[in-house]
Amino acid sequence: MGIFTRFSDIVNSNINAILDKAEDPEKIVRLMIQEMEDTLVEVRSAAARSIADKKDLNRRLETLESEQQGWDAKAELALRKGREDLAKAALVEKSRASATADIIKSDYLIVDEGLAKLNDDIARLENKLQDAKVRQKSLLARHKTANSRLAARRKIYDYKIDDALVRFEQYERRIDDVEGRIEAYDLGLPKDLAHEFAGLAAEESVEKELNDLKQRVSGKGGTAAEAK
Repeated sequence: MGIFTRFSDIVNSNINAILDKAEDPEKIVRLMIQEMEDTLVEVRSAAARSIADKKDLNRRLETLESEQQGWDAKAELALRKGREDLAKAALVEKSRASATADIIKSDYLIVDEGLAKLNDDIARLENKLQDAKVRQKSLLARHKTANSRLAARRKIYDYKIDDALVRFEQYERRIDDVEGRIEAYDLGLPKDLAHEFAGLAAEESVEKELNDLKQRVSGKGGTAAEAK
């Protein structure tokens, strides 16, 4: 990825939106700050190269302007001496120097515009970097506070769960105690007596079922007699 593509991504990014989607906001902010700092170094290096190129082009322009003046003076001297051929040759060289100077001037303007853009990019990136560092401090504070609150909440809910489990176990224990007391009463009775009570209950159930059956049979018989 080129310097300016990465720079554009950084400057145009919305830090809040990135943090909202991040799984580890602290790590993301650190990486963004590192990326910004690295990019700032590269942009400054590019600006330094542009400044050097601008100075070099400026020196070449000064040299060409001096050459043009020199060829112009030579053409004038040749013309004064009656050497029109030399005067023309000098003017040709002056024209070549002038054409080269025009090309360099065009390059100079391009480098100068690029340097102005780099200066603007550096200013924007520094502002973005400062904003990220401020948000980093705030984020760290918020993260610590949130973790502390979360730990406290978890501790509270853990206590509630433990209390609920303890109460449930106590309730089960109470039921076990009641059932144990009932079984203790049964243990105190003779086995034959217990069988007698069981027999009485069974006999009572059989008699009830027999009476119900007699009533149904009697009802059916009466219906048949009436039909005749």
